[in-house]
Formats: sequence, structure tokens, C-alpha cells
Amino acid sequence: VQLVESGGGVVQAGGSLRLSCAASRSTSTMNVMGWYRQAPGKQRELVAVITVGGAGTNYANSVKGRFTISRDNANNTIYLQMNSLKPEDTAVYYCITRLFGVVYWGQGTQVTVSP
Repeated sequence: VQLVESGGGVVQAGGSLRLSCAASRSTSTMNVMGWYRQAPGKQRELVAVITVGGAGTNYANSVKGRFTISRDNANNTIYLQMNSLKPEDTAVYYCITRLFGVVYWGQGTQVTVSP
């Protein structure tokens, strides 16, 4: 499975970005997909996850109410809508899924939020 993220960039604090993650195979086979992030000098942390039907979601406390994860199984893509961005959201954002017990990561996309 290949996961390709896009949509990162530089934005001012308070702005918005939408990240996309395109999978190389049907996402309807992937029970859970999600987003992690890693800031410089910090450990990788979970940002948000979503179940296959889209009804089940979970978020890190730091992004609740600002970020929304969604998925489009018809287009094999998941999204992360990020609003009210803060400088502390600056990180490389990674898409992740697990299929048949194997964890797959994307290459990451950089998000930089300026004060």
C-alpha cells in the first residue's frame, strides 16, 4: 500500500489548510486510517483517526474542535481539515493505515504555521 500526502504549506496563525492522503488501493479495506505528526525535536504523535465507514473518529486533545478528519472511500482518499492553526501545529504530517497487520506510512507533508 502506498500513501501519498499533499496539501501542506506555510500559513499564518489562524489560517486553514486541508491535507489529503491518497491510497494506492481501496480504502474500504482499511478499517482505520489516520494522521500523525512530528514536530522538530519531538516524538511522533497521533492527531486523528477514522474508521472505515467514517462514523468513528478520535482526535488528540490539542486539535479537538479545530481539526476534522474525513474519508472518501470512492476516491481512496482521507482528509484532514485544519482550522484555527497555531504555531505549535507546525510539524510534518503523516498518513497511516494498517492492513492485514502491517502498518503503512506516507512520506509526510510539511505544515508550517507562522506567528
